[in-house]
Amino acid sequence: MKIKYNAPTVLTFAFISAVVLILNQTVFHGLTKSWFVVGGQGSFFPDSPRCWVTLFTHVIGHADWNHLISNFGFILLIGPILEATYGSRTLLLMIAVTALVTGALNTLMFSTALLGASGVVFMMILLASFTNFTKGEIPLTFILILVLYLGRELVNSFRSDNISEFAHIIGGFCGSLFGFFRPANR
Repeated sequence: MKIKYNAPTVLTFAFISAVVLILNQTVFHGLTKSWFVVGGQGSFFPDSPRCWVTLFTHVIGHADWNHLISNFGFILLIGPILEATYGSRTLLLMIAVTALVTGALNTLMFSTALLGASGVVFMMILLASFTNFTKGEIPLTFILILVLYLGRELVNSFRSDNISEFAHIIGGFCGSLFGFFRPANR
């Protein structure tokens, strides 16, 4: 038997994120803060290439191993199924759009920085609930996942913590739109 690189988009995303964390913790201290965090209000400068880059790369950076593992535990579980269903390029585009939307909205609406792939996790969770989507029908699994996951995030958004429930909600919204407007290929 041989090991197969079965989900190139998901696996590459995971490996790059792990390498960035390793580099940040060993030889390039501050790498994550410089290139993998999107700032909050007042920190986006249109003439700065770094600001544009971080709108996408914030999903690659993670604060520590617990942060990375909690995100990629879901991504490595759900992502390969979605990649097989939608294709590698389409899933990469969905990840990039989710990163851009969560990053841009965070920069416009919040004073805090944004770091990590949890918006992508929620995009994948809601998108996965659409895999049985038939035109003209809304899967009950989608409604239940929407109520459970996003309902929890709405409740948690009133707590004071270092978690961006907003990114979770927006990521879930992106996954819902992707699932609704681009049903899986059958």
